[in-house]
Amino acid sequence: MTQEIEIEFKNLLTKQQYEQLLEDFHISQNAIHRQTNHYFDTPTQAIRKLQSGLRIRQIGDYYECTLKEKNAEHAHLETTDELTAAQAQQMLDGKGFYAIEVAKRLDFYQIPLEQLQVFGSLTTDRVEIPYKEGLLVFDHSYYLQCDDYEVEYEAKDAIKGNTIFDEFLQQYGIKKQATDKKIARFMKALQAQNS
Repeated sequence: MTQEIEIEFKNLLTKQQYEQLLEDFHISQNAIHRQTNHYFDTPTQAIRKLQSGLRIRQIGDYYECTLKEKNAEHAHLETTDELTAAQAQQMLDGKGFYAIEVAKRLDFYQIPLEQLQVFGSLTTDRVEIPYKEGLLVFDHSYYLQCDDYEVEYEAKDAIKGNTIFDEFLQQYGIKKQATDKKIARFMKALQAQNS
């Protein structure tokens, strides 16, 4: 189990901006790795109402379950348990919950594990680059009938991170815009599809 505060800044990109950044940073095709997030909530959206998100992430043969809890404007408390492929599959099938530390956090909020169900999956092609004391991330995500592009910057310090990210956007001529988390963009697309 790991528990950490994640401080991140994000901004949507156009396809052209994304491709230009891959070029500017000399990103080869084999530096891009694919991950899939499977999102969970209860039928009453108990987790979403906490401004939190619950997912199983698969990267190749590696699986982890993470609960992200909002705790400041650009910061989240992340509780993560590593899973075996079999445990992840059983959780996806609604046959048990094997993320022990995540379960403790859900219990704290009185969220019944047996009510959790997968409401969708989102796949991302991701590039991660060390950048000015933090981590720069370029993402191309696919979900429902959508695909989008974004840049993220993960920092150790919110104030310094904000400055570095603003300078990065300015340097590359990217207009700063309020950007929802992937799970929120997924939910909007799901609601639009269902209405």
